[in-house]
Amino acid sequence: MTDLTLIIGNKNYSSWSLRPWFYMKQQGIEFEEIRVPLFTPEMESQLEPCFSDNKVPVLIDEGYSIWDTLAIMEYLADKFPENVSWPAYSKARATARSVSAEMHSSFVDLRNEMPMNCRVKYSDIAFSDGVEKDIERIIALWRYCKRLYGQDGKWLFSQFTIADAMFAPIVIRFKHFNIPLQGVEAEYAEMVYNDKYMQQWIQAGRQETEIIEADEL
Repeated sequence: MTDLTLIIGNKNYSSWSLRPWFYMKQQGIEFEEIRVPLFTPEMESQLEPCFSDNKVPVLIDEGYSIWDTLAIMEYLADKFPENVSWPAYSKARATARSVSAEMHSSFVDLRNEMPMNCRVKYSDIAFSDGVEKDIERIIALWRYCKRLYGQDGKWLFSQFTIADAMFAPIVIRFKHFNIPLQGVEAEYAEMVYNDKYMQQWIQAGRQETEIIEADEL
């Protein structure tokens, strides 16, 4: 029995929902999952009690709502301090927070032109210069983290952290849009994509029947 409930959107499309879900699974945090399909007539009434401005994800802890992906994971880091949520070394921790915040606030062109979609794989898509720049920046971030702090394990900072959860949807985007990767970024993307929890999410997304036209190319 758990007091935690995570309200998520469609697994096929909701990249923001994937992040705390993936984090909680990796950390072994038990929770009840409630899926609210997005952009349906019922969505507003279902999310209204959460005070999240009709957005997902939302974490409910004993009736208390926490919304926004990064805020949820920070709350859980405080609630379960025995888990490794950020690197212990102060400079690595600052870097992990920096790249997580950048993922949270940036890469608008990539988000718009490369929607997360677990059901579809694309090839030969022409991207704007903005998307190409976003892709280059993300690859550079991964290389930077792995070079400085990730040489003792498979994750960006050796052990799994919030930073890995923040970039999890990017891995699906890169794999499903057939973005050419090499070296350390290819190894990282392959590892995350084939992680058992990531595959659980992807397979569940593929089974969904709702269609959000804006996220279909």
